[in-house]
Amino acid sequence: MNEFEWRRAVIKVGSALISPDGHQCSAKYLLAIARFITESRERGKQVVIVSSGSVAAGRGSIAHNAHPSIAEKQAMAAVGQTQMMANWSRFFDFPCAQVLLTYDDFHDRSRYVNIKSTIRELLNNNILPIVNENDTVAVDVLKVGDNDNLAAYTAMVAEADTLVICSDIDGLYDADPRINADAKLIPRVDKIDGSIYALAGGPGTKVGTGGMRTKIEAADKCAESGIQTLIVNGGKGEVFDALLDGRIPGTRFSPGKSPDSAKEQWLKHTLIATGRIEVDQGARNALKQEGASLLPIGITRVAGDFLPGDAVEICHNGVPFAKGVTLYSAADLNAIKGLRSDDFENAIGYSSGEAAVHRDDLALL
Repeated sequence: MNEFEWRRAVIKVGSALISPDGHQCSAKYLLAIARFITESRERGKQVVIVSSGSVAAGRGSIAHNAHPSIAEKQAMAAVGQTQMMANWSRFFDFPCAQVLLTYDDFHDRSRYVNIKSTIRELLNNNILPIVNENDTVAVDVLKVGDNDNLAAYTAMVAEADTLVICSDIDGLYDADPRINADAKLIPRVDKIDGSIYALAGGPGTKVGTGGMRTKIEAADKCAESGIQTLIVNGGKGEVFDALLDGRIPGTRFSPGKSPDSAKEQWLKHTLIATGRIEVDQGARNALKQEGASLLPIGITRVAGDFLPGDAVEICHNGVPFAKGVTLYSAADLNAIKGLRSDDFENAIGYSSGEAAVHRDDLALL
Protein backbone atom coordinates (compact mmCIF):
# COMPACT_ATOMS: atom_id res chain seq x y z
CA MET A 1 0.00 0.00 0.00
CA ASN A 2 1.07 3.58 -0.63
CA GLU A 3 1.98 5.67 2.41
CA PHE A 4 0.83 9.25 2.65
CA GLU A 5 0.56 12.28 4.89
CA TRP A 6 -2.04 15.01 4.95
CA ARG A 7 -3.16 18.08 6.88
CA ARG A 8 -6.51 19.16 5.38
CA ALA A 9 -8.67 16.79 3.35
CA VAL A 10 -11.89 16.94 1.40
CA ILE A 11 -13.75 13.65 1.59
CA LYS A 12 -16.29 12.99 -1.17
CA VAL A 13 -19.03 10.51 -0.30
CA GLY A 14 -21.31 9.35 -3.11
CA SER A 15 -25.02 8.59 -3.28
CA ALA A 16 -24.48 4.83 -3.29
CA LEU A 17 -22.88 5.06 0.18
CA ILE A 18 -25.35 7.53 1.67
CA SER A 19 -28.52 6.01 0.22
CA PRO A 20 -27.77 2.39 -0.75
CA ASP A 21 -31.40 1.68 -1.63
CA GLY A 22 -31.78 4.94 -3.55
CA HIS A 23 -34.73 6.13 -1.44
CA GLN A 24 -33.50 7.24 2.00
CA CYS A 25 -30.37 7.93 4.06
CA SER A 26 -28.64 5.04 5.79
CA ALA A 27 -25.91 4.58 8.38
CA LYS A 28 -24.71 1.35 6.77
CA TYR A 29 -21.50 2.73 5.24
CA LEU A 30 -21.17 6.07 7.02
CA LEU A 31 -20.20 4.87 10.51
CA ALA A 32 -16.66 3.95 9.42
CA ILE A 33 -16.26 7.24 7.51
CA ALA A 34 -17.52 9.23 10.51
CA ARG A 35 -15.14 7.41 12.85
CA PHE A 36 -12.24 8.23 10.50
CA ILE A 37 -13.25 11.91 10.45
CA THR A 38 -13.57 12.10 14.25
CA GLU A 39 -10.23 10.39 14.84
CA SER A 40 -8.49 12.56 12.24
CA ARG A 41 -9.82 15.75 13.86
CA GLU A 42 -8.58 14.53 17.26
CA ARG A 43 -5.13 14.26 15.67
CA GLY A 44 -5.26 17.92 14.66
CA LYS A 45 -6.26 17.42 11.04
CA GLN A 46 -9.06 19.28 9.25
CA VAL A 47 -11.82 17.72 7.15
CA VAL A 48 -14.47 18.96 4.72
CA ILE A 49 -17.17 16.58 3.45
CA VAL A 50 -18.63 16.77 -0.05
CA SER A 51 -21.81 14.74 0.18
CA SER A 52 -24.06 13.42 -2.56
CA GLY A 53 -27.45 11.99 -1.79
CA SER A 54 -29.92 14.84 -1.28
CA VAL A 55 -32.07 13.83 -4.27
CA ALA A 56 -31.88 10.14 -3.35
CA ALA A 57 -32.68 10.90 0.30
CA GLY A 58 -35.82 12.83 -0.64
CA ARG A 59 -36.98 10.52 -3.41
CA GLY A 60 -39.43 8.63 -1.19
CA SER A 61 -41.20 11.85 -0.13
CA ILE A 62 -42.10 13.17 -3.59
CA ALA A 63 -44.57 11.45 -5.93
CA HIS A 64 -42.92 10.76 -9.29
CA ASN A 65 -42.84 8.50 -12.31
CA ALA A 66 -39.90 6.36 -13.39
CA HIS A 67 -38.16 9.46 -14.79
CA PRO A 68 -38.71 12.41 -12.40
CA SER A 69 -38.97 15.90 -13.89
CA ILE A 70 -36.51 18.66 -12.99
CA ALA A 71 -39.06 20.22 -10.64
CA GLU A 72 -39.63 16.85 -8.94
CA LYS A 73 -35.88 16.30 -8.53
CA GLN A 74 -35.47 19.78 -7.07
CA ALA A 75 -38.32 19.09 -4.65
CA MET A 76 -36.60 15.82 -3.70
CA ALA A 77 -33.40 17.76 -3.07
CA ALA A 78 -35.22 20.31 -0.89
CA VAL A 79 -36.57 17.52 1.32
CA GLY A 80 -33.45 15.39 1.11
CA GLN A 81 -30.94 18.10 2.05
CA THR A 82 -32.33 18.33 5.59
CA GLN A 83 -32.45 14.55 5.90
CA MET A 84 -28.89 14.22 4.64
CA MET A 85 -27.61 16.83 7.10
CA ALA A 86 -29.49 15.20 9.97
CA ASN A 87 -28.05 11.84 8.95
CA TRP A 88 -24.47 13.19 9.07
CA SER A 89 -24.96 15.23 12.25
CA ARG A 90 -26.03 12.24 14.35
CA PHE A 91 -22.55 10.71 13.97
CA PHE A 92 -20.69 13.67 15.50
CA ASP A 93 -20.57 15.47 18.85
CA PHE A 94 -19.33 18.67 17.21
CA PRO A 95 -21.26 21.11 14.98
CA CYS A 96 -21.78 20.55 11.26
CA ALA A 97 -22.45 23.30 8.71
CA GLN A 98 -24.26 22.96 5.41
CA VAL A 99 -22.63 24.71 2.43
CA LEU A 100 -24.75 24.66 -0.75
CA LEU A 101 -22.95 25.66 -3.95
CA THR A 102 -23.55 25.93 -7.68
CA TYR A 103 -21.11 26.28 -10.57
CA ASP A 104 -21.97 29.98 -10.67
CA ASP A 105 -20.57 30.39 -7.15
CA PHE A 106 -17.16 29.19 -8.35
CA HIS A 107 -17.46 31.15 -11.60
CA ASP A 108 -17.79 34.52 -9.84
CA ARG A 109 -14.49 35.71 -8.35
CA SER A 110 -16.03 37.55 -5.38
CA ARG A 111 -18.21 34.54 -4.49
CA TYR A 112 -15.18 32.26 -4.83
CA VAL A 113 -13.28 34.38 -2.30
CA ASN A 114 -16.33 34.42 0.01
CA ILE A 115 -16.58 30.61 -0.12
CA LYS A 116 -12.90 30.36 0.77
CA SER A 117 -13.37 32.72 3.73
CA THR A 118 -16.49 30.91 4.98
CA ILE A 119 -14.87 27.47 4.89
CA ARG A 120 -11.76 28.84 6.59
CA GLU A 121 -13.84 30.33 9.43
CA LEU A 122 -15.81 27.11 9.87
CA LEU A 123 -12.61 25.07 10.13
CA ASN A 124 -11.02 27.62 12.48
CA ASN A 125 -14.02 27.16 14.78
CA ASN A 126 -13.80 23.34 14.65
CA ILE A 127 -17.02 23.05 12.66
CA LEU A 128 -17.33 20.34 10.00
CA PRO A 129 -18.37 21.85 6.62
CA ILE A 130 -20.63 19.58 4.58
CA VAL A 131 -20.79 20.70 0.95
CA ASN A 132 -23.40 19.72 -1.60
CA GLU A 133 -24.51 21.09 -4.94
CA ASN A 134 -27.57 23.31 -4.51
CA ASP A 135 -29.86 21.05 -6.52
CA THR A 136 -32.93 22.88 -5.26
CA VAL A 137 -32.22 25.96 -7.38
CA ALA A 138 -29.51 25.00 -9.88
CA VAL A 139 -30.36 24.57 -13.54
CA ASP A 140 -28.17 22.63 -15.95
CA VAL A 141 -26.18 25.66 -17.10
CA LEU A 142 -25.27 26.43 -13.45
CA LYS A 143 -24.56 22.88 -12.33
CA VAL A 144 -21.17 21.31 -11.83
CA GLY A 145 -23.07 18.16 -12.76
CA ASP A 146 -21.28 15.61 -10.62
CA ASN A 147 -19.95 15.65 -7.09
CA ASP A 148 -16.51 14.30 -8.03
CA ASN A 149 -15.70 17.54 -9.83
CA LEU A 150 -17.55 19.53 -7.15
CA ALA A 151 -15.20 17.89 -4.64
CA ALA A 152 -12.18 18.95 -6.72
CA TYR A 153 -13.38 22.56 -6.82
CA THR A 154 -14.04 22.38 -3.08
CA ALA A 155 -10.54 21.02 -2.42
CA MET A 156 -9.07 23.95 -4.33
CA VAL A 157 -11.20 26.64 -2.69
CA ALA A 158 -10.61 25.08 0.76
CA GLU A 159 -6.85 24.98 0.10
CA ALA A 160 -6.79 21.29 0.99
CA ASP A 161 -3.75 19.10 0.35
CA THR A 162 -5.78 15.91 -0.15
CA LEU A 163 -9.00 14.80 -1.86
CA VAL A 164 -10.37 11.40 -0.82
CA ILE A 165 -13.04 10.06 -3.21
CA CYS A 166 -15.03 7.29 -1.53
CA SER A 167 -16.29 5.05 -4.31
CA ASP A 168 -17.97 1.66 -4.55
CA ILE A 169 -14.83 0.26 -6.16
CA ASP A 170 -11.33 -0.22 -4.70
CA GLY A 171 -9.62 2.28 -7.01
CA LEU A 172 -8.48 2.60 -10.61
CA TYR A 173 -7.91 -0.71 -12.42
CA ASP A 174 -6.20 -1.59 -15.68
CA ALA A 175 -9.53 -3.16 -16.76
CA ASP A 176 -13.09 -3.25 -15.43
CA PRO A 177 -12.91 -5.58 -12.39
CA ARG A 178 -16.66 -6.22 -12.55
CA ILE A 179 -16.33 -8.05 -15.85
CA ASN A 180 -12.64 -9.01 -15.91
CA ALA A 181 -11.39 -11.24 -13.09
CA ASP A 182 -7.75 -10.55 -14.08
CA ALA A 183 -8.06 -6.78 -13.66
CA LYS A 184 -5.29 -5.33 -11.49
CA LEU A 185 -5.52 -2.33 -9.17
CA ILE A 186 -3.22 0.56 -10.08
CA PRO A 187 -1.87 1.76 -6.70
CA ARG A 188 -0.27 4.99 -7.94
CA VAL A 189 -0.67 7.35 -10.88
CA ASP A 190 2.07 9.96 -11.30
CA LYS A 191 0.81 11.48 -14.54
CA ILE A 192 -2.73 11.70 -15.86
CA ASP A 193 -2.76 11.44 -19.65
CA GLY A 194 -4.90 9.93 -22.39
CA SER A 195 -3.97 6.40 -21.39
CA ILE A 196 -5.33 6.96 -17.87
CA TYR A 197 -8.58 8.46 -19.17
CA ALA A 198 -8.91 5.46 -21.49
CA LEU A 199 -9.22 3.23 -18.42
CA ALA A 200 -12.36 5.06 -17.26
CA GLY A 201 -15.61 3.16 -17.51
CA GLY A 202 -19.19 4.39 -17.53
CA PRO A 203 -21.38 5.23 -14.55
CA GLY A 204 -20.94 2.71 -11.76
CA THR A 205 -24.31 2.74 -10.05
CA LYS A 206 -27.95 3.52 -10.76
CA VAL A 207 -28.02 6.20 -8.05
CA GLY A 208 -24.82 8.13 -8.65
CA THR A 209 -24.13 10.15 -11.81
CA GLY A 210 -20.33 9.94 -11.84
CA GLY A 211 -18.34 7.02 -13.21
CA MET A 212 -14.58 6.62 -13.09
CA ARG A 213 -14.05 9.32 -15.71
CA THR A 214 -15.33 12.08 -13.43
CA LYS A 215 -13.07 10.78 -10.66
CA ILE A 216 -10.06 11.02 -12.98
CA GLU A 217 -11.18 14.51 -14.06
CA ALA A 218 -11.31 15.51 -10.39
CA ALA A 219 -7.86 14.03 -9.75
CA ASP A 220 -6.53 15.85 -12.81
CA LYS A 221 -7.79 19.22 -11.56
CA CYS A 222 -6.35 18.58 -8.12
CA ALA A 223 -2.96 17.40 -9.42
CA GLU A 224 -2.51 20.68 -11.29
CA SER A 225 -3.18 22.50 -8.03
CA GLY A 226 -0.71 20.48 -5.95
CA ILE A 227 -3.40 18.34 -4.30
CA GLN A 228 -3.12 14.55 -4.02
CA THR A 229 -6.23 12.50 -4.77
CA LEU A 230 -7.12 9.07 -3.38
CA ILE A 231 -9.80 6.78 -4.78
CA VAL A 232 -10.81 4.20 -2.17
CA ASN A 233 -13.72 1.86 -1.50
CA GLY A 234 -15.99 3.68 0.92
CA GLY A 235 -18.03 0.56 1.53
CA LYS A 236 -15.19 -1.22 3.36
CA GLY A 237 -14.62 -0.21 6.97
CA GLU A 238 -11.04 -1.50 6.99
CA VAL A 239 -10.14 1.09 4.35
CA PHE A 240 -10.46 3.86 6.91
CA ASP A 241 -8.40 2.00 9.49
CA ALA A 242 -5.64 1.82 6.88
CA LEU A 243 -5.97 5.54 6.09
CA LEU A 244 -5.62 6.35 9.79
CA ASP A 245 -2.38 4.35 9.72
CA GLY A 246 -1.14 6.40 6.77
CA ARG A 247 -1.69 3.61 4.23
CA ILE A 248 -3.72 3.85 1.02
CA PRO A 249 -5.73 0.73 0.11
CA GLY A 250 -6.65 2.16 -3.28
CA THR A 251 -5.21 4.47 -5.95
CA ARG A 252 -3.20 7.61 -5.23
CA PHE A 253 -2.89 10.30 -7.89
CA SER A 254 0.28 12.24 -7.16
CA PRO A 255 0.06 16.02 -6.90
CA GLY A 256 1.79 18.26 -9.40
CA LYS A 257 5.16 19.72 -8.52
CA SER A 258 4.06 23.38 -8.49
CA PRO A 259 0.67 24.26 -7.02
CA ASP A 260 -1.20 27.00 -8.85
CA SER A 261 -2.03 30.19 -7.06
CA ALA A 262 -5.65 30.55 -5.97
CA LYS A 263 -6.32 32.97 -8.81
CA GLU A 264 -4.77 30.59 -11.37
CA GLN A 265 -6.97 27.80 -10.03
CA TRP A 266 -10.02 30.00 -10.46
CA LEU A 267 -9.05 31.10 -13.97
CA LYS A 268 -8.22 27.61 -15.22
CA HIS A 269 -10.82 25.44 -13.57
CA THR A 270 -13.89 27.42 -12.55
CA LEU A 271 -14.24 30.38 -14.91
CA ILE A 272 -16.45 29.62 -17.93
CA ALA A 273 -15.01 30.86 -21.24
CA THR A 274 -17.57 32.73 -23.36
CA GLY A 275 -15.37 33.32 -26.41
CA ARG A 276 -12.13 32.50 -28.23
CA ILE A 277 -9.21 34.62 -29.36
CA GLU A 278 -6.87 33.25 -32.04
CA VAL A 279 -3.31 34.62 -31.88
CA ASP A 280 -0.21 34.45 -34.07
CA GLN A 281 3.00 32.59 -33.25
CA GLY A 282 4.68 35.71 -31.84
CA ALA A 283 1.90 36.33 -29.35
CA ARG A 284 1.86 32.66 -28.34
CA ASN A 285 5.60 32.74 -27.65
CA ALA A 286 5.32 35.99 -25.70
CA LEU A 287 2.60 34.53 -23.45
CA LYS A 288 4.14 31.09 -22.95
CA GLN A 289 7.84 31.95 -22.75
CA GLU A 290 7.97 35.53 -21.50
CA GLY A 291 4.91 35.74 -19.25
CA ALA A 292 3.65 38.71 -21.26
CA SER A 293 0.16 40.20 -21.54
CA LEU A 294 -1.84 39.55 -24.70
CA LEU A 295 -1.74 42.59 -27.00
CA PRO A 296 -4.30 43.17 -29.78
CA ILE A 297 -1.49 43.38 -32.35
CA GLY A 298 -1.01 39.62 -31.97
CA ILE A 299 -4.70 38.74 -32.38
CA THR A 300 -5.75 37.29 -35.74
CA ARG A 301 -9.38 36.28 -35.10
CA VAL A 302 -12.09 36.73 -32.47
CA ALA A 303 -15.01 34.33 -31.92
CA GLY A 304 -17.98 34.60 -29.59
CA ASP A 305 -20.03 37.42 -28.13
CA PHE A 306 -18.33 38.57 -24.92
CA LEU A 307 -18.01 41.74 -22.89
CA PRO A 308 -15.15 43.27 -20.87
CA GLY A 309 -14.60 41.14 -17.75
CA ASP A 310 -15.66 37.89 -19.44
CA ALA A 311 -13.38 34.88 -19.73
CA VAL A 312 -11.92 33.83 -23.09
CA GLU A 313 -9.81 30.98 -24.35
CA ILE A 314 -6.63 32.00 -26.14
CA CYS A 315 -5.73 29.72 -29.05
CA HIS A 316 -3.05 29.18 -31.66
CA ASN A 317 -3.95 27.14 -34.74
CA GLY A 318 -7.28 26.36 -33.07
CA VAL A 319 -5.69 24.82 -29.94
CA PRO A 320 -6.42 26.56 -26.59
CA PHE A 321 -3.24 27.20 -24.59
CA ALA A 322 -4.37 29.90 -22.15
CA LYS A 323 -7.46 31.37 -20.51
CA GLY A 324 -7.96 34.87 -19.21
CA VAL A 325 -10.24 37.81 -18.51
CA THR A 326 -10.60 40.21 -21.43
CA LEU A 327 -10.46 43.99 -21.08
CA TYR A 328 -12.36 44.55 -24.33
CA SER A 329 -15.57 43.26 -25.85
CA ALA A 330 -15.60 40.92 -28.84
CA ALA A 331 -16.80 43.72 -31.13
CA ASP A 332 -14.04 46.08 -30.01
CA LEU A 333 -11.34 43.40 -30.25
CA ASN A 334 -12.46 42.68 -33.78
CA ALA A 335 -11.96 46.38 -34.54
CA ILE A 336 -8.49 46.69 -32.94
CA LYS A 337 -7.00 43.25 -33.68
CA GLY A 338 -3.64 43.65 -35.38
CA LEU A 339 -3.35 47.28 -34.23
CA ARG A 340 -0.93 49.03 -31.89
CA SER A 341 -2.27 50.76 -28.78
CA ASP A 342 -1.77 54.22 -30.32
CA ASP A 343 -4.47 53.39 -32.87
CA PHE A 344 -7.16 52.15 -30.44
CA GLU A 345 -8.92 55.49 -29.96
CA ASN A 346 -9.15 56.09 -33.70
CA ALA A 347 -10.68 52.64 -34.20
CA ILE A 348 -13.15 52.40 -31.27
CA GLY A 349 -13.12 55.84 -29.64
CA TYR A 350 -11.45 54.83 -26.35
CA SER A 351 -8.65 52.77 -24.83
CA SER A 352 -8.67 50.46 -21.80
CA GLY A 353 -4.92 50.06 -22.01
CA GLU A 354 -2.58 48.32 -24.39
CA ALA A 355 -3.43 44.76 -23.25
CA ALA A 356 -6.42 42.75 -24.45
CA VAL A 357 -5.80 40.30 -21.57
CA HIS A 358 -3.43 41.40 -18.80
CA ARG A 359 -0.88 38.88 -17.58
CA ASP A 360 -2.30 39.13 -14.02
CA ASP A 361 -5.64 37.86 -15.33
CA LEU A 362 -4.23 35.09 -17.53
CA ALA A 363 -3.37 31.44 -16.86
CA LEU A 364 -1.59 29.00 -19.16
CA LEU A 365 -3.41 25.70 -19.66
